[in-house]
Amino acid sequence: MYVQNNIVLSIGTNQGDKRENIQQAVNLIHQQIGTVIKVSPIYEFPAWGFESEPFFNCAILIHSTLEAEKAIAQILELEKQLGRIRTNTTGYTARVIDIDIISFNQEVINTASLTVPHPLMQERKFVLLPMLDLNYEWTHPVLKKSCQELLNICRDQTAYKVIGHIDSPLKNYDFRKVNFIAIEGNIGAGKTTLATRVADDFNAKLILEGFADNPFLPKFYKDANRYAFPLEMSFLADRYNQLSDDLAQLDLFKEFVISDYYIYKSLIFAQITLEEDEFRLYQQIFEIMYKETPQPDLYVFLYQNTDRLLDNIKKRGRSYESNIPAAYLDDVNQGYLNYVKTLHPEKLLAIDITDLDFVANQEDYTHILDLIQDKLQ
Repeated sequence: MYVQNNIVLSIGTNQGDKRENIQQAVNLIHQQIGTVIKVSPIYEFPAWGFESEPFFNCAILIHSTLEAEKAIAQILELEKQLGRIRTNTTGYTARVIDIDIISFNQEVINTASLTVPHPLMQERKFVLLPMLDLNYEWTHPVLKKSCQELLNICRDQTAYKVIGHIDSPLKNYDFRKVNFIAIEGNIGAGKTTLATRVADDFNAKLILEGFADNPFLPKFYKDANRYAFPLEMSFLADRYNQLSDDLAQLDLFKEFVISDYYIYKSLIFAQITLEEDEFRLYQQIFEIMYKETPQPDLYVFLYQNTDRLLDNIKKRGRSYESNIPAAYLDDVNQGYLNYVKTLHPEKLLAIDITDLDFVANQEDYTHILDLIQDKLQ
């Protein structure tokens, strides 16, 4: 399953408008590097190891698709963007912005450009106190201690004060206005990845289609005429049961429900794969189940052209999908386009993602989040 990296960043500044420096850094991190999930209060600490203006410090927890080396490279570029000029001078100096990777999942990393966990974090209250405020369950992979335990034994007696808070980028999104969002699209459009990422970032209950467990799917790709009807019937039954059960079970600890499919896709695929007489029978059964299935409050349709879909399918390397013809994907796309025309405009968000990559590019991902938020407003 698609998984994001949990990264804690420490941010410090002691030049210019320090509060604004941190706010800009957090906003840019959210736009370029990873979704900012939590932001600590701002602390004021005296300069560490040299005479200068006091520092403002905070910590943030982000979810990012970037691996560690790419993350630190982008962070260094972001520091330049914010006006930091690094020199070859050794020792501590005043700086407009300083962004350090404190932890990267539970990993230990030692490279020429990055050491994680930060080697001095356990000695510095200006790192430990903001990190503790994130309420992030993390254990130092070398010292085998939690952030609270590290703070308890920290010998740093530096005086500090809490200055206040800055705005979290997540305050710009309120997906709790809806109970159920369905992400849909053709084979290889990225609906599962997007639904999983949104659920992870916004504490949503995730419903994923269990297509990998369907015994008829590999058989269908080898002999479509023989296995089309049992495949479509089994998918319909599974989708109906899963959506009915999962949507009926409230989760008090989740904000909303998001799925990577909606039951209507059953009719779209069946109309392509089934013979006319089989489809008539199938449609009768489908209509009964469809009427009893809860409707999504927002239906997000991800459109990609066929060339991109074929490229995505090739990259994910599922053997039973390797021979899907382009004409089949064209038919599926047309089926979806016909369906979304029937939806109420207030409940539909159609996004052409042909030129977007919301896995590798954080800006593309936040663009989609902004589109969803705008639609909900």
